Amino acid sequence: MPLRGGLRRIASFQKLSEFITFCELWSKLAEVPMGRLTTQSRHSAIQKNLSKSGILSSMNIREAVEKDFDAIWPIFNEIVSAGETYAYPQEITKSEALKIWIQLPRKTYVAEEDNQILGTYYIKTNQTGPGSHVCNCGYMVSSKARGKGLATAMCEHSQQVATELGYKAMQFNFVASSNEGAIRLWNKLGFETVGRLPKAFKHPTQGYVDALVMYKWLNI
Repeated sequence: MPLRGGLRRIASFQKLSEFITFCELWSKLAEVPMGRLTTQSRHSAIQKNLSKSGILSSMNIREAVEKDFDAIWPIFNEIVSAGETYAYPQEITKSEALKIWIQLPRKTYVAEEDNQILGTYYIKTNQTGPGSHVCNCGYMVSSKARGKGLATAMCEHSQQVATELGYKAMQFNFVASSNEGAIRLWNKLGFETVGRLPKAFKHPTQGYVDALVMYKWLNI
């Protein structure tokens, strides 16, 4: 299958692990200066490596539609009701969540395998006017799929989508300092901590913890 239109349009893999392999290949190739390797060359190199690996098709990250929210809601509710990572009300209703996650963002995506939604993310403009070149994203992964690298795959995917939409940078506005796994991942993917809000996040068991502002200038 020819690879066209960037990472956003590359369809599907047999297993989640195969999609992670793809994202790792894309990430490594993205580090090569554009003058030495064109986007089409990146696609060709990835396709060659996927062929060698025997990776075929069925894992998919695609743009969400509103009817997908019935499958997104259990993931959203599990994470938000825990109160450990997102600054949303723990008792948020399904209709309120639909508005926040599907209706207000510029785009929302789902990651699915065998027609089962395992993760989701949104992308939206972080500020208007002079700040409109910076986007903001939020990611959620089902507890059934954690530890498999899906957050990495969605973050890599979102960065490619961001550049295709014309954004120049990505910012995470309110990362709880207690969320150490996410912070390690964002650092690994090139995000820097550019601000710290002392005791801005009230964790349900750790009490008041700092919230971080993390930022990356996109070079994809």
